[in-house]
Amino acid sequence: MQADAPEGISAPGLGRRAHRPLRGPRPSTGPSLLEPGAAHDPYRLYRILREEYPLSYDALLGAWLVSRYADVATALTDPRFTGLPHDTAPRGAPAPLGLCHGDPLCHGDPLYAPRNQPLARPGPVTRHMSGPGSVTRHMSDPGPVTRHMPDPDPASIPRHMAARIERTAYVLARRIDGRQQADLVEEFCRWLPLGATPGASARPTPSSLPGIVAPTAVAPCTRHTGLRERALASFLANVLDAPDLLAALRVEPALADRAWTESLRRDPPVQVVLRRTATEVTLSGGTLPAGSDVACLIGAAGRDPERFAAPDLFDPFRRDQGRTLTGPASCPAVLLGRLEARHGLRALLDAMPRLRWADGFRPAGTGLLTRGPRALLVRPG
Repeated sequence: MQADAPEGISAPGLGRRAHRPLRGPRPSTGPSLLEPGAAHDPYRLYRILREEYPLSYDALLGAWLVSRYADVATALTDPRFTGLPHDTAPRGAPAPLGLCHGDPLCHGDPLYAPRNQPLARPGPVTRHMSGPGSVTRHMSDPGPVTRHMPDPDPASIPRHMAARIERTAYVLARRIDGRQQADLVEEFCRWLPLGATPGASARPTPSSLPGIVAPTAVAPCTRHTGLRERALASFLANVLDAPDLLAALRVEPALADRAWTESLRRDPPVQVVLRRTATEVTLSGGTLPAGSDVACLIGAAGRDPERFAAPDLFDPFRRDQGRTLTGPASCPAVLLGRLEARHGLRALLDAMPRLRWADGFRPAGTGLLTRGPRALLVRPG
C-alpha cells in the first residue's frame, strides 16, 4: 500500500548520527506531528525523528516524542510510564493502543500486568496465553521487548462468535460478487467488525443484511470497531498489492495470520499512543523528566531498521516478525481483529477468485493519529 505524496514536511540536515544518544532532553528542533503535511506521509517524518531527534519535545503537541522501537516498547510496558488521566487504562495498566483499549480483561497478558499485582482472571471471551514462546519478562525489567509473542489462540474466542464472524464475512462477500466494481472499505471492512460486535457503534446495525445474525454479548473493548475497520482495510490493501502472496493465500489460507501480523507492524491502525512518566526515565535518545507527557510513535517503531530488516517492505515471511505493538495477545479486540482478517480474506477469495484492483486505482493510507485507506476500489470478477 503506497503512502500519499509528502508535502510541507521540513527535512533538517542529517547532522547527528542515528546511534548517537543525546546527553539529555532539549527543546524541540525537529518537525512536529502537527506540522502541515505530516499526515500525508508520516513515515518520512518518523524516519527523520528516529535518526535525528529520537527524543524531542513537540511544543505544538505538548508532549515528548519517542520513535525508536526499543524506546517505544519501554514506554508501553515499563511501570515508570502510566496512562494519562483521560485514558481508559488505570495507572500501571495496559496502554490503550492499537486494537486494544486497555480493558482490565487484557491483564491476563504477563507483559502488560501491573507490577506487584496479581494477574486478573480472564474474562469470558479471553484466556491467558501460556506455554512455549510466551513472554515471561516482568514489567519491572525496563529492557526492550523483542521476544515473539504467541499468536492468539482461536479457541480463546467462543465458537458461536467465531462462526458469526465467518458467516458475516461470507454474506458480505456474496453481496459484492458479480459487480463490476466495489469499494471494500464501505461495503466490507466497515460491516464485518459491526457484524461481530453488539452495540459497537451508532451506525446502523448489520441486522438489515440478510443472513447476518445479531450477536448477543461481547467484551467492552471490542465495541470500538473503527480501529478494526482501518486495520482490516490496510491488511486487504497490502495483500491485494502482492499478487504472488495472494496466489499463495488461495492455496494455503493459514498464511493469512502471518500477513495480518505483518500488516499491523507496517501499517498500524493507531499511530500514536500517549503515556506519562511517573519518574525520570533514561531512553536511548536521552532522559525524560518525571511527569512528562510522552507520545509513543507506534508507526515509527514498527519501521525501525534497528529492529526490522527492510522495514518498509511488506513481507509476511520475514524472520524478524516478532511481536506487534497493538496490545496484549489475549485482548478480545486483538483476537477478534485476527479472526476478522482470516475469515474476511478467505470469504473474499472464495466468492471472487479473480479479485483485483479496479483499473487505475492505487490504495493510499490517510490520517496521522489513526491511519488506513479510505477506499479500496476493486473488480470482483
